[in-house]
Amino acid sequence: MKHIVTSGKRKTAVARASLTAGAGVVRVNSALLSSITPMFHQLKMREPLLIAPDVAGKVNIDIDVRGGGQNSQAEAVRLAIAKALSQFDKKLHKEFLSYDRQLLVADVRQKETHKPNCHGKARAKRQKSYR
Repeated sequence: MKHIVTSGKRKTAVARASLTAGAGVVRVNSALLSSITPMFHQLKMREPLLIAPDVAGKVNIDIDVRGGGQNSQAEAVRLAIAKALSQFDKKLHKEFLSYDRQLLVADVRQKETHKPNCHGKARAKRQKSYR
């Protein structure tokens, strides 16, 4: 019996997925995946399961996600699920990559930090007058 633990990150959201043999139950923060709202985020999390329905039906996945916003958490969960499924069945690796590279490779972009003397802006510089 395999027990696989993977993680997925997006911005400041971190998702930890634990995959075990089972009947296809997926839980995110102890809630069933089907109960997650808004529906857009639920579908985003469900993508790796739809690409590999035969493998997804044989395993239970428990995900704990913290930090970030709703969209970042959904993308972190999506990455963690895809990584766990590809480790469980090595043949899925190519399928995930051909569908969307973001399923297996984390997006490392972060929000740009605020700069001093710019009134909370990340890029705009304060205007200078030399006269």
